Amino acid sequence: MPVRWVFVHDVEGTHRDEYFYCTDPTLRPDQIVSLFTTRWSIEVTFQEVRTHLGFNTPRNWSAKSVLRTAPCLLGLFSVVCLMFERMTRQSRAVIRSNPWYQKKEITFSDAITAVRRVCWQEVFKHPPFATGVEKLPRLFRFTLLDYLCRPA
Repeated sequence: MPVRWVFVHDVEGTHRDEYFYCTDPTLRPDQIVSLFTTRWSIEVTFQEVRTHLGFNTPRNWSAKSVLRTAPCLLGLFSVVCLMFERMTRQSRAVIRSNPWYQKKEITFSDAITAVRRVCWQEVFKHPPFATGVEKLPRLFRFTLLDYLCRPA
């Protein structure tokens, strides 16, 4: 089988040299590299779904449930992104960073935290939860809400 091999050398020395292979010899080298780089957003999506939604750890008992799990989790990823996008139309998004890791852009972790916060706020507003929660000091309520919303 013919293979097209592309070597990419970083002349500035900021990235490592890369080798790309393709089984379609009619593609130009720039097309092969472009196809690889467009996969990046897909790879990031799968990594986020594995990390925050348990994509790689479902425990299913039947073949049908196995076939439903992946589409449902990917659908949940989309729902969270859409809800977050709608929420950020009204107010600015908060980027949550740790002292040892400063972020410059919003991540899925920030999005799912914001969506969870809205969901938990609704739970705290309605009985039977509201009566017990209202008795807690305000600062403790906000701290509790923060910890409930953060992904593990």
